[in-house]
Amino acid sequence: MTRADDEILEYLESRGAGTPKAIADEIDRNNDYVGVRCRQLASYGLVDRPSRGFYVITDPGSAYLEGELDAEELEADG
Repeated sequence: MTRADDEILEYLESRGAGTPKAIADEIDRNNDYVGVRCRQLASYGLVDRPSRGFYVITDPGSAYLEGELDAEELEADG
C-alpha cells in the first residue's frame, strides 16, 4: 500500500465513487498513476469497478481505512 492508495481510498470514502481523472485532480497525482493504483486496489478487493473507469470503495476498503484490516493480509486476485 502506498500513500496514494490511502488518498484514493479516502477520496472514494468521502465522495462515494469516482473516476481516476477526478481522483487524480483532487489528490494532485498523475491520472495514469491513479488508474494503475485503482486497478491494483480492485485486485485486492478494496475498491470495485461497477463500470469501466468508475470506482467505488468496498467494505474491506472502508475497514482498511478504519484500521480494522491489515493490508498485509490481503491477496490479489489473479
